[in-house]
Amino acid sequence: MKKRNSLLAYILIVIGVFFLLKQLEIPLITNFYSWQTILIITGILFLFYSYIQKNNQFLFSGTIILGLGIHFYGLEHYHFWSNHWGMYTLIIGIAFIVRATKTKKGYILGILFIGVSIFMIFSSKVPAYFNWVNDVTPFVTNYWPILLIIIGIYLLKKKK
Repeated sequence: MKKRNSLLAYILIVIGVFFLLKQLEIPLITNFYSWQTILIITGILFLFYSYIQKNNQFLFSGTIILGLGIHFYGLEHYHFWSNHWGMYTLIIGIAFIVRATKTKKGYILGILFIGVSIFMIFSSKVPAYFNWVNDVTPFVTNYWPILLIIIGIYLLKKKK
């Protein structure tokens, strides 16, 4: 129980510092006062906590949250940032690789996700049998928060 309390403590401290800095309106960091920054901070906290506590449980989720935060920040602030659905599978692949560095499981799956992502992002002509992806992408783009809610409920109800 103490380990869970320490993760909550880290999250509360960092989020408190974030909102304090936002209220102080320090000019150097005004571009970082966004919901994307909260995702980035949360992802970094999960990764930091995993490495400090030597607990691999939060490596995957921390990498996903950090990756999504960086991606959404890039979409908002950089005109050259790719809004391709392959970015999401790239983030998942990176998360598998990060977790595999500690658990030694998931390298192949991570490389597979990254390979598919790079192929899809950089291919100018997608084969016809991948056209279904273009139909599914708008649905996933609009309703991904529901997926997060479902995963969260599953994790709460899952018995260990």
